[in-house]
This record gives sequence, structure tokens and C-alpha cells, in this order.
Amino acid sequence: MNSMNWQVLYPEMLLLAMTGVIAIVDLFTTDARRRLTFWLSQVTLLAVAALHLEAMIDGQSLFGMQGMVVADPLGHLLAFFATVSVIATLAYAQPYVGSREMQKGEFYTLSLFSLLGACVMVSANNFLVIYLGLELMSLSMYALTALRRDHAQSTEAAMKYFVLGALASGFLLYGLSMMYGATGSLDIQRVFEVIGKGQANQQVLVFGLVFIVSGLAFKFGAAPFHMWLPDVYHGAPTAVTLLIASVSKLAAFGIAMRLLVEGLLGLANDWQQMLIVLALASLIIGNFAAIAQTNLKRLLAYSAIGQVGFMLLALAAGVVSGNTLSGANAYSSALFYMVTYVMTTLGAFGVVMLLTRQGFESEEISDLAGLNQRSPWMAAVMALFMFSLAGVPPLVGFYAKLSVLQALVTTNLALHLWLAVAAVLLSLVGAFYYLRVVKVMYFDEPAADAHRINGERGVQALLAVNGAAVLVFGLLPGGLMAMCSTAIVRALAT
Repeated sequence: MNSMNWQVLYPEMLLLAMTGVIAIVDLFTTDARRRLTFWLSQVTLLAVAALHLEAMIDGQSLFGMQGMVVADPLGHLLAFFATVSVIATLAYAQPYVGSREMQKGEFYTLSLFSLLGACVMVSANNFLVIYLGLELMSLSMYALTALRRDHAQSTEAAMKYFVLGALASGFLLYGLSMMYGATGSLDIQRVFEVIGKGQANQQVLVFGLVFIVSGLAFKFGAAPFHMWLPDVYHGAPTAVTLLIASVSKLAAFGIAMRLLVEGLLGLANDWQQMLIVLALASLIIGNFAAIAQTNLKRLLAYSAIGQVGFMLLALAAGVVSGNTLSGANAYSSALFYMVTYVMTTLGAFGVVMLLTRQGFESEEISDLAGLNQRSPWMAAVMALFMFSLAGVPPLVGFYAKLSVLQALVTTNLALHLWLAVAAVLLSLVGAFYYLRVVKVMYFDEPAADAHRINGERGVQALLAVNGAAVLVFGLLPGGLMAMCSTAIVRALAT
């Protein structure tokens, strides 16, 4: 605990060093398509993903930086999937950024820095490290959102994201400072011990907890802290929207686990009540507001709000009457849900990017009209993603929802049973707008000026792999679920 143990930071050190190298190499690149920058970024990400995967399989929990950083299976799993998300995002985005005057070294370096911030967050064992990672990721996301400087919509989205993001970061920082004042420590494990012994002022703890949960709710995009999400999803370049929808969600889940479960489990009775309110509000607002959307990116934004609400229900079912026996099941279900949601949303936004062309953003639902006639395989892949988000068997979204409902029902609490019923009913509302997208693709006539789909072969192949993953993990979810369960059990044990 008291040694530096640089070994735990090897993936992050490699990522930081290579990001600097890529930034310097890009200065001397004359290729307008930035092929060298792109491939250097992808090779770096593959190496980082391999390091995290190897460490995750190894299963050890190591501490470093005087105990401020922990490298355990949970952190490695989240970092691995975040890295894979960035790999897919950069691959999907290459044709898109080339036609949007975004083919710059900054796009790649800022994407890598946002990933570095996420990796720092999910491996944090100290309040300051969490905040350091959060700001590194957030500042990179703000800059990426405004990368199209001459595009008014992107600039407006970046301003909203920055202002509201700074407010949420302030909430989180204020809550952490109150926790420090009440417990006398910034170390998450020490905070857990002090709260467990009842040595801290309960009123100060609960007051600080309100600010922490509010900050986390913003990062998740949970209602009523969701006001930034539709505007940022819509206004940001689609490639950046995909980063926000994947990397930031995994990072938010990581710090929620570190703070609420590993540090503040003694206050579970308080924060679980808050999460239940946030979950219900998110399910209601997200699903009903999505019905009125005509823009596909805004629809997916409200969909994300509803999906986060579903995941929060699992986080709120970990401690029952002071008993933590159901914790591993509930938290592993929440982790599985978040990973599979990111997997599905990667593909959905990938289709949106593949349909765009020079001077045209294919982001309205009506732009998908007759897609089956123009590109049957792309319509089929998009239908897979929509059905998965709706929770239709045998796709992975169905099993994710089922695992959350099972986590709620097995607690045998009347409140959790009613929450499960409400979640199912609200999911039926959500199924309407997902099926509407499928209906437009298969039954509406294409516009007279609709263009033929001619995407790059590599991007189309990646999209096919993404769709296959959604189907395969739905048919055979056991391996991924076991991986999530092992990561949660090891994290709780440390």
C-alpha cells in the first residue's frame, strides 16, 4: 500500500507516452487523411487494451502510488471496454471526420486523453485521483465537442456541455470535500472504515452525499440532471457523440462503484433511495420524451437517459435491510448492463456516421426511410441494435434487462418488486420509438434524392462485427456475465 508500485500504471503510462509521441509525429504529417496518426493511435489502443485484458485475466488486485491507485479486475474490465470503444469510434469516424474538416491530430490526441482520464477514474482509490481523471476526461470532451469551430451548432453544444459540466464537477468536488471534512481522509478505504465505525458526523455525511450523487447523476445523464444530454448529443459531431455515449458512461460507472459501493457502502440506505428516485425519473422522462423526437441523435440521447435509469435500479438493489448478500448479483448486473449498452450504442451511432456524406448529416429518422431497399445488410444491422436497445430476445439487451429485473426480484422486497413492474411497463413505452425506427427503414419509401450507400469496406466489416457481438452475447451471455461477476466480487473483496 505504501509503495509507488509503478506496475499498476503501465497501461496508463504507455497511453500517455504514446499520446505525446502521436501529437509530435502529427506535426510533421503531410498526409491530409492522417493515415499515420490514425494507425499509430489504433496500435497504441490495441496495446493498452491487451495490457488491461492480460491484467484482468490475471485477477490480482494491486495498489500503487502510495495506495491512491488500485489495479483490480473491475478497473481493468472497464478500462478494457473503454479502450475498445475508442478503437471502434476512431474506426467508424475516419470517413466521417475526413468530410467534416476534422481530420486533425487534435481529434486523435484529445480522444486518447479522454480515454486516459477515464482509465485514471476507474482505477482511483483516492478522491483527488478521481477528480484528476474526471477533469482530464471532461476537458478533452469539451474541446472535442467544439472541434468544428465554424459550426454554430457544435460550438453551442460545447458551451452548454462546458458550463453544465463545470457545475456538476463543482457539485462532486464539494461533496468530496465534505466527505473529507467528516472522515479526515481522502483515501476511499479509510473513508469506508471511518463510516463503518460510526466516527463521522452523520448529517455532514448525508449532506455531502447529496452533492456526490448529483454530480454522478450528471455524468450518467440521469434525470433531472439530463438537460445537457440531448443538446450535446445533437450538436456535437457524431464521432464525438459516440465518445460521450460510451467512454464517459463507463467512467461514470467506475467512479460510482468506487465512491458509493467501495467508499460509502455504510450510507447505502441513503444513496439507494436517491438512486431509486433518479432511476424512475430517468425511465419516465427518457422514454416518454423520446417518443416526440424526429432527430435520431436526440432520440438516442433520450434513450440513453432511459437506459441509465434501468441500470441505476440494479445499483439501488445491492444492500437490503443492511444486508450486502445480494450486492455482488446486483452490481454485476449493473456492470453487465452498462457494458452491453455501450456495445449496442457504438453500433447505432456507427450506422449514423456511415450514412452521412459530404455536406449532409444523416441524423433525422426520416433519413433512414427505405434503408432496406438501399442497403439491406445495413438495415438489418441497425434493426439488431434497435431491437437490442428495446430488450427483444435473443439479443444482448434482453438479457441485460432480465439480469437487472432478476436482481430486483430476488431481494423479495415489495418496493423492488414494484420497481421491476414499473421498469417493464416503461420499457414497453421505449419499445415504441425503437420499433418506429425499424418501421421507417423497412416500410417507408426512400426519398427521391436518397443516395446509394457506399461506405468503406473496413467500416462496414467493423459494423458487421459489432452487430454479431450484440447477437452472440445475447445467445451466449454466460461468459461476459461471469467476467462482470468476477470483477465485482474481486472489487468488493479488496
